[in-house]
Amino acid sequence: MTSRPADALLLIDLQEAFFAGPALAEARTAVVTAVDSLAAAARGADVPIFLISTEHSRDRSTWTLSMLEDDEGFLFHGDPATDVIAELDTTGMTRLEKTRDSAWFGTDLLLRMHNLAVSRVVIAGVSTHACIAQTARDAYANNIRATIVEDAVADERPEHTRAVRDLLIGDRQADLADSAEVLERWAR
Repeated sequence: MTSRPADALLLIDLQEAFFAGPALAEARTAVVTAVDSLAAAARGADVPIFLISTEHSRDRSTWTLSMLEDDEGFLFHGDPATDVIAELDTTGMTRLEKTRDSAWFGTDLLLRMHNLAVSRVVIAGVSTHACIAQTARDAYANNIRATIVEDAVADERPEHTRAVRDLLIGDRQADLADSAEVLERWAR
């Protein structure tokens, strides 16, 4: 008898700042609805949930190259824009802060996944072309499978979403599922 792989749910950048633009503002309700159903199912199946947000220091020490070149930082620790979106139920979620697109870079996420014997991360949040894609790629680089939940992700640049997803699938770095498929898997 084989047991199912141990999953963890990664919720990426569900912060007020990211939903300020028109494309993500329009997708907000659908993403939150899907994420809430995933989180409730994860809680019921004892799947760990990681709420991963982006925050930077005002002293420029965590800024990306483009922020340094433009001499313009954002997502500063303590600013209201870095708050998790208000309608998200964060009960039982473990918080992690990142400073780059990947949730793996400069965090202890890999250690946590190893400690929990996680072999697959289920990824939801924003933005597909950047933080979602890079987190999936780096999961693959760390020999952890990644599933992107299509109806629980959104992008401020939707014209890039299909190309990025096709590359991730073509390179076998991630697979896709909708929230109903994930809920069914966790109900077993």
